[in-house]
Amino acid sequence: MGRTEHYSQLADLASPRQGHWKEGRELETSVSESPFFAQPSPFMIKALQAQTPGSQTFTMQPCFGIHILLIATVTLNPATVAAQSEKGATGEDAYPPLWDLAPENLLGFLVKDNKIVINAWNYQERLGVYKNLLNSSAKYFTAFGSQNFGNILWGLPLQHGWQFRTGRLADPSSVTSCGYEDGELLCISVRSWWSCMNYYLAVIPFLGAVEAGLFGQLQYKIEILPPEERRADFCYSVADCRSRIPKLMDDWKAYFEYLLSTGHKAVSPATFSSFKLDDALHLMWRAHVASIAYALPKFQDSLKYLSDPEANFGEDWANAVDFIAATHFSTDFLTTNNFQAFLPQRMLVEGDVLPSISDFSPQQNSVLLSMRTLHKANQLTGGLLLKVWQKAMSTEAGRKMGRKLIEDLALSQNFDPVGIYNDLKGADLTALTFLRKNSSNID
Repeated sequence: MGRTEHYSQLADLASPRQGHWKEGRELETSVSESPFFAQPSPFMIKALQAQTPGSQTFTMQPCFGIHILLIATVTLNPATVAAQSEKGATGEDAYPPLWDLAPENLLGFLVKDNKIVINAWNYQERLGVYKNLLNSSAKYFTAFGSQNFGNILWGLPLQHGWQFRTGRLADPSSVTSCGYEDGELLCISVRSWWSCMNYYLAVIPFLGAVEAGLFGQLQYKIEILPPEERRADFCYSVADCRSRIPKLMDDWKAYFEYLLSTGHKAVSPATFSSFKLDDALHLMWRAHVASIAYALPKFQDSLKYLSDPEANFGEDWANAVDFIAATHFSTDFLTTNNFQAFLPQRMLVEGDVLPSISDFSPQQNSVLLSMRTLHKANQLTGGLLLKVWQKAMSTEAGRKMGRKLIEDLALSQNFDPVGIYNDLKGADLTALTFLRKNSSNID
């Protein structure tokens, strides 16, 4: 049975509220059988082809780590993705698992005591939170593709679906059956580092949108159910989150208020002439990075449940997001799906050594190594590497040149890592050599 058929069969057996599976089957985690690769695009087939042994050289030098990261993140570049075929990337299998079963509107959740009650520790309901955000913000992205594919919020539910598919939302301590096929597969474990981090990229954006008025005047108040453990580490309503994490709520509220403001300024309901994608990306990424920065130290102790390779990958991923965010990459449906092909399709275990994990593609090994190297380099410089990168990407022109640089590096065989590293250390951050060299080729 293929993965798509497997999810379809399990979907028929799911209990939407309790989140239990009445019968299950081992979740397969091989790259070749994952839902995303069921109908790969020509681009992905080419990207995942095995390379000639010895064709890649891996080092732990910081400058080379930057190079690999730039090559990896080119998959997020809208211009690159636009040139690829959409066929195979927009089919049913490209959506998060069980997307069709997630609540499509707020009244699809439990309504009790004049409150809309959401169990954010159930995969299907947390997915419904994302679905409501996407549906209610769809009208602002009509100029960027059909079927709401241009909505930059797609990165959040697609990442959540990847976490579920790869077993990262299950109880890593194995003390409970939460998240396992022979227990409660739809259960999201509060012991999972990934699920706790994701809470601040799901519930907080959602409540920020509620406060901003994205869903209009609501008949009922929203209440999020607490987990069985660590209740003090989360907030559960607009008022609760406003009192506990006002700055983070402000950041997400500002993003949704921006969307709403473009609708108010439009000359007609069908046009949003004041909407600027770069402005929206700036606000979205600012809130995204703030969520991670707040949650990272709070859930540091949850890393103890993970293998060392998986814990390292989690922290490396959080660090890499800062660099990606600075370039304002568009996390729409197509770009996110293409990018996630380079992420590990199972949890890392003891014995997984980069860049030689046998069941990972060369590209997956490369991306994981680049994240590890970049994180180490940023730590060794006391965070200076990120600050310099952010400074270089602080203007629209700089970001445009940076994206062009990424494209060129991905295609160029003439790469000078020492030159790039020296440029990053240079004092003239408003005119970095590595950006100037590419500026003449930018339209």
